[in-house]
Amino acid sequence: QVQFVESGGGLVQPGGSLRLSCAASGFIFSTYVMSWYRQAPGKERELVASIWNSGIMTNVADSVKGRFTASRDGASQMVYLQMNNLKPEDTAIYYCNAHHNPFGSWGQGTQVTVSS
Repeated sequence: QVQFVESGGGLVQPGGSLRLSCAASGFIFSTYVMSWYRQAPGKERELVASIWNSGIMTNVADSVKGRFTASRDGASQMVYLQMNNLKPEDTAIYYCNAHHNPFGSWGQGTQVTVSS
């Protein structure tokens, strides 16, 4: 059974940082590009960044370039998103998934709220 369990969200002030984590299971982790997505209230889900098994980050949204860094750990099947210099417009529910959601399954996500 494919599962994604996101954690690490919370309330943070503008300019602050958070590190999101995602535990992936039920598939051969090393063979998939992993991606972070987010969905803000009233908006469609959008791709934030992808991370290849090699550690190369691609598909980085213009709005987060230079502030967010995705990474992954194959041994533990974990995916991470380091978010720095957070802005109010980063407020959203954040999800991780295999890129393009090949399994048709989403986790519950983790809420990130950036507000003073």
